[in-house]
Amino acid sequence: MNRPAALVNKKFRSTGIGVVQEKAMVALLALCALMTVGITVGIIVMLIGESWNFVQSEYVSLSGFLTGTEWTALQSKDIEKAQFGIWPLLSGTLRVTFIAMLIALPCGLITAIFLSEFASNRVRAILKPTLEVIAGIPTVVLGYFAVLVVSPSLQFFSGGGFDTFNATSAGIAVGILCLPMVSSLSEDALHAVPRALREGAYGLGCTPFETAVKVVVPGALSGIISAFLLAFSRAIGETMVVALAAGTRATFTADPREQSQTMTGFIVEMIKSENEYGTVQYFSLYAVAITLFVITFGMTLVGQLIRRRYQEVYS
Repeated sequence: MNRPAALVNKKFRSTGIGVVQEKAMVALLALCALMTVGITVGIIVMLIGESWNFVQSEYVSLSGFLTGTEWTALQSKDIEKAQFGIWPLLSGTLRVTFIAMLIALPCGLITAIFLSEFASNRVRAILKPTLEVIAGIPTVVLGYFAVLVVSPSLQFFSGGGFDTFNATSAGIAVGILCLPMVSSLSEDALHAVPRALREGAYGLGCTPFETAVKVVVPGALSGIISAFLLAFSRAIGETMVVALAAGTRATFTADPREQSQTMTGFIVEMIKSENEYGTVQYFSLYAVAITLFVITFGMTLVGQLIRRRYQEVYS
């Protein structure tokens, strides 16, 4: 009688210890989640606070910042003559991003379709590691690649029609940077489409190409669009490539041959400058940063809405 009772007591004691350990792990996980939220809130509060100092400056107006087409924050020695219109920086960012997406989106999707639907195991074993190598290249290396290879090539084929630093070379490098992301995420979305849909299309007489384009791609549309939007946000937020290859002159134009200082490029240049804390140029860094944050946050929301709109649920 005493031995079974001891075993029961030991079982209850071990169960009690297990409950305590489980509660401790749940508390640790909750703490980590709260830390993530807290860090995000802290960043937003910091951006808003420092940007408010920029808007409150006597040399800046909110309307001029949002609608102005000149940005000379670091070029003007006289602060009273400095212009703080965000559109030249936004124009440069969009030019580089648009060129990058022209490369990354179609090439990435085509590569994903080929790997998912047509490639043999041998080809896949070669192509997949190649994409992973591209994804692992440091962005500073791609930036120097754009400066030393892409830009001279553009000048050679155009007869000197491009600036030494230009939006096209930076966009090509950023497109190469985003291509593995689009390819990998799109391939995962294509693999998630059930095999039964492919077999049904084959049963109706569709060719493998027709099945891939008319059945598999529409079935994975939500995942593909999410990959596109993620690559778009990645291109907008890219820093090192554009800081090296795009140029340092903010230009409000659609010409991809000219210099194109982006928002991230200006942030890097501002940090390297000799402007002290408390100057309007210093606070302009945070105004540009919060603008970039709002754009990327908006892209995330749009991505969520699109994903919910086109998401397919397979049983």
